[in-house]
Amino acid sequence: MARGPFGVRDPFTQMRREMERLFSDLFEGRGFGGPPWAEVPRPAVNIWEEQDHFFVELEVPGLKPDNIDISVIGNELTVKLQYPDQKIEGATYHRRERPTGATARVVRLPAEVDASKVEASLEQGVLTIRLPKAEAARPKKIQVVAH
Repeated sequence: MARGPFGVRDPFTQMRREMERLFSDLFEGRGFGGPPWAEVPRPAVNIWEEQDHFFVELEVPGLKPDNIDISVIGNELTVKLQYPDQKIEGATYHRRERPTGATARVVRLPAEVDASKVEASLEQGVLTIRLPKAEAARPKKIQVVAH
């Protein structure tokens, strides 16, 4: 039992330590930064559009192209990732927050894309996917004819 001033047992200090241990054990490896419903799905994505394309960026540090699978159906983009388990034999881990195993992100885009022309590149741990809008989703300039 923890002792407070004058050598008297301090139950509040002991309770605080036990609560810190409980929460540390409970949320170990989850990157707890708030309530579960407020967490951002991982990997986080940035999505933007230009006139004829959508762009999607994901942070995927340490992954190689062989660990990434991308598919598109209509306006739905699926990115499947396979993080290698780089557990060191004989080591005692005190915290493991880096992802391991399989994960996926599915995002819906505002319009359909031409899946046959999607391009992806991986540079310095950032996956960038360029998705051309389907012809039907592109803005059309309408010629006005005077009579």
